[in-house]
Amino acid sequence: MILFEKTQEREEVIVDVLLEEDVDDNSHLVVYNDDVNTFDWVIKAFMEICKHSSQQAEQLSLIVHFKGKATVKSAAKNVLRPMCEGLLDRGISAEIED
Repeated sequence: MILFEKTQEREEVIVDVLLEEDVDDNSHLVVYNDDVNTFDWVIKAFMEICKHSSQQAEQLSLIVHFKGKATVKSAAKNVLRPMCEGLLDRGISAEIED
């Protein structure tokens, strides 16, 4: 049983290291607050375009509202580009940052 815990712990550390390396190479989809779009509209867009859960979309919309902007997705530029365009098409201010 102790061997299993050590193996599992080691696997978790390896996964964490791999995820940290991936994040460094990613770009970020940033959404900016505005006075036009409703919370429901933005939440629905986050769910449909960025594939966030309803809870995550709601939390991100609040962060955007109170902080003025938020990173809503991190991935390679080619993954983020259609998401950014989808948000822009819905009238939501967004851009991709390195």
